Amino acid sequence: MPFALAGLSLAACGGGGHGSVMPSTFTIGGSLVGLATGEMVTLANNGGDSLALTANGAFTFVHAVTQSTGYSVTVTMQPTGQMCTVANGSGSDVMANVTTVTVNCGSQSRFAYVVNSGDNTVSQYTIGSAGELAAMTMPTVTTGTAPQSIVVDPTSHYAYVPNLNDNTVSQYTIGADGALAPMSAATVMAGSGPWALAIDPKGVYAYVVNSNDKTIGQYSIGTSGALTRVAAGTVATGTQPWGITLAPSGLYAYVGNFSDGTVSQYAIGTGGILSALTPATAPSGAKPAGIAIDRTSAYAYVADGAIASVNNVFQYTIGSGGTLAAQTSATVTAGLQPIYIAVSPAGANVYVANYANTGVGTISQFSIGTGGALTPHATPTVMTGKGPAWIALDSGGQFAYVTNINDNTVSQYTVGADGSLSAQSTPTVSTGTKPFVIAIAK
Repeated sequence: MPFALAGLSLAACGGGGHGSVMPSTFTIGGSLVGLATGEMVTLANNGGDSLALTANGAFTFVHAVTQSTGYSVTVTMQPTGQMCTVANGSGSDVMANVTTVTVNCGSQSRFAYVVNSGDNTVSQYTIGSAGELAAMTMPTVTTGTAPQSIVVDPTSHYAYVPNLNDNTVSQYTIGADGALAPMSAATVMAGSGPWALAIDPKGVYAYVVNSNDKTIGQYSIGTSGALTRVAAGTVATGTQPWGITLAPSGLYAYVGNFSDGTVSQYAIGTGGILSALTPATAPSGAKPAGIAIDRTSAYAYVADGAIASVNNVFQYTIGSGGTLAAQTSATVTAGLQPIYIAVSPAGANVYVANYANTGVGTISQFSIGTGGALTPHATPTVMTGKGPAWIALDSGGQFAYVTNINDNTVSQYTVGADGSLSAQSTPTVSTGTKPFVIAIAK
């Protein structure tokens, strides 16, 4: 009898059909990647609960948060020589343990370079501690005729500039002070109308898009940084190829063909050789221009640069064989005439430069959601100068820079904890004539 009463008593206390009681507190944690050996980064949650980390891997804050409250993870002390940023660092109405905060550390960006297509120069800048650009002692270096873009190799030792009107690529070494110096072979020949260039993630191969002859030139990068054309020569693109983007995995490459509404897709094989996938192209917008790929190489985004009433960014998943497939929501609306796209280093946000040929342009801001779909920020756009053509972020994802081709400036922004951009106290710096592309070096 006492045992029967005990059973009834337990049932009455909630064991008989009412389910388990939800915990009143939950832990906040995630993962740390990229921290250099022997270094330390210090985090805080909600302005307190300090946590010092000295090794990459999973972490959890000591103090849990109360059910239905929020969390906000920030970096309070950076490691020496590195910059760490937080992704997925805030949330509200917590009802379960959080394990999705990501802290990414990398070398600090120190220099920036802007190619000026109207005066055949590259403007050179140092990057200050607050992200502000300052012209170097030697503010510019010369290029070939009508330079169209600039790319820095992954080691930040070399830079390359395709020159549209003389069919060359200028090649430079980057000095300890960031200044560019022409290599002993100052240029290498390209195809007809070299427009854009990309380097594989390991810094071993380079690919030059030749807009006039609709090809990609393939090069190896020597120990001195000099480009050498590989025996395989060139591969075909579509009509008026605009740019080339390589997946962070180093396995695939994609080219937006501005005049035929397609994206060419390639596998990167042994020796860095490109080969067309099957199918060789994926359909896109009327004027596919800039292409961005998320840091996991799972999703791709293509800006449709057409002047139209609908200003789309096309969204794709990247299949196991590298082919692009439209997401369930095939497009998301950006600003007027989207032309270029950048993904934040932590992989949480996407920024779209909206060229707006007449008047002031904008940057559209999105977060990357489940399945790679883009969602506009609460503040969906920020203002730029006239004719924003390119956007680049520093390696830590703390600062963003936009070239304004129609007013000869670079707009400077600070990136907030939620990925939103805000103009720096000095909102712009001057460039040369017709600044097109900006590249960042560590």
